[in-house]
Amino acid sequence: MTTYTIGEVAEHSGFSASALRYYEGIGLVVPAGRTGAGYRVYDDGTLARLAFIARAKQLGCTLEEIHDLVGLWDGDRCGPVQRRFHELVTAKMAAAEASIAELAAFRSQLRVAATGLAGEPVDGPCGDGCACVTAPPAAAMPVPVPAPVLAAGASIPVACTLEPDERPGRAEAWRTLVSRASSRRQLPGGGIRLEFPDPSVVPDVAELVAAEQGCCAFFSFSITVDARGAGLEVSAPEDATPLVEALLAER
Repeated sequence: MTTYTIGEVAEHSGFSASALRYYEGIGLVVPAGRTGAGYRVYDDGTLARLAFIARAKQLGCTLEEIHDLVGLWDGDRCGPVQRRFHELVTAKMAAAEASIAELAAFRSQLRVAATGLAGEPVDGPCGDGCACVTAPPAAAMPVPVPAPVLAAGASIPVACTLEPDERPGRAEAWRTLVSRASSRRQLPGGGIRLEFPDPSVVPDVAELVAAEQGCCAFFSFSITVDARGAGLEVSAPEDATPLVEALLAER
């Protein structure tokens, strides 16, 4: 059996000697034995375990989660390890995409604010008519709704407040988004679901949804992220369902 000193393990694994000692102290790493002089020695199993630990750290697992995974690892069966690892990674992916969506909605608000602040200042001190203290009109400002669910109440009047000269650009943005979807299907009870195999589309989806709710609050949007990828579900009151079809029409 090939054995390694702590310095050699540090060189091979990328973990510092102090980190290895810490991991040993909390039970993540166990030396294969000790020399006659009392020095720790490690084996190839230790290197494999450390490679797994490094991978789990790279994917955002906490030490507590890694400890749980390593406990399964010691069972010498890949299945339980992979299933638990998948659960953790899927949950972290959903949390990450939700954060991205929230940031995308916030970015939209910042853009609206920046546009207002780029205009001519008022003649005099800041006040009600000043962009420094006055929020932009509701029709122009995206609604900051937390991801992954963005919803509008069905009681909101079916009306669009988007300016006529802005509508072609918005329609083109929806056409582009629909073209990126891998599938489009009707939902029970009305509405349409678009599915995207790559969750990285979520920030773009969230920004467009936030902008759309700023002018057409009668739409109800739901963004989902799971093992299938990302999804966008759009519905509206019964008398506005043709508008959902028009919004997400296949081109």
